[in-house]
Amino acid sequence: MTINAGLRLVAGFFVVLSVALGYYLNPLWFLFTVFVGLNLMQSAITGWCPMFWILGKLGFKKEAIIN
Repeated sequence: MTINAGLRLVAGFFVVLSVALGYYLNPLWFLFTVFVGLNLMQSAITGWCPMFWILGKLGFKKEAIIN
């Protein structure tokens, strides 16, 4: 699995988890959903995301550049 696919997987998991926790336990968990969304937006703007580094250290592959 590539780092980009792993990032989408982790972000989607965190969003679903935080929505479930917010619905069933405490609405303050929705703030975690906001945090994930804001982190995705800043990653798109700056090109930097800490999860890229973490997934790289876990052995996820970088995407091949095809021209």
